Amino acid sequence: MVKDLAVHRQLIEQLMVEENMRPDPDEYSQICLGRSDRACLKDLFMKRGRVVSDAMLDQLVQKKSARYQSELATLPRLPLYPGLDDLIFKLRAAQLTMAVVTSATRPEVETILTQANLAEHFSAIVTGDDLAPEASKPEPDSYLLAVQNLNTALPFLNLKPENCLAIEDSFVGIKAAKQAGMQVVGVAHTYPFRMMQRRANWVVDYLFEIDLDWIRRVYDPASEFNPTPL
Repeated sequence: MVKDLAVHRQLIEQLMVEENMRPDPDEYSQICLGRSDRACLKDLFMKRGRVVSDAMLDQLVQKKSARYQSELATLPRLPLYPGLDDLIFKLRAAQLTMAVVTSATRPEVETILTQANLAEHFSAIVTGDDLAPEASKPEPDSYLLAVQNLNTALPFLNLKPENCLAIEDSFVGIKAAKQAGMQVVGVAHTYPFRMMQRRANWVVDYLFEIDLDWIRRVYDPASEFNPTPL
């Protein structure tokens, strides 16, 4: 939703330095990308032979989240990914229900949705705060919880994971959605198009390229269309 990868990386590395740990340039991509801050920090500590308590993890995550929100407050406008407004307009026009499934903390997500005036469009929000570190992406728990929350809020939907489409830009996110039983559109924000192509059912460079009419045929039982992973 927001082009903030560099900010997240910088803040995690800042926490590591404050805890007397030397950051490795490749670590964030290997350990943290797409995962919750709790899972990221826990594994970074473990890699260095250090055990971190749940209380300390909470403290570190809260510190990082507060700094992230302060960073956003200094920006004249949120760096939203191109095509986000267009995609949400198309989804609303098609009367499709939307949910946010993210590894970010709830305060971070709520800040972004409020500043971007998008909160009203989502019927459920699942964040990294809702799950234990071991249940973070690439585990399917976040997506399964989103289905559960949508069915609680809108029971007439009677949703199953196979009725849902995930839009992801990380390898761990794609794996989480697929393990939950969902089809996935991969967006080449973080990784090159061809690398995403090997993992997602469909791949686009930009959000506005997502073709709902084409994808809808996969979910239409009367359609003879057979999807082929791109």
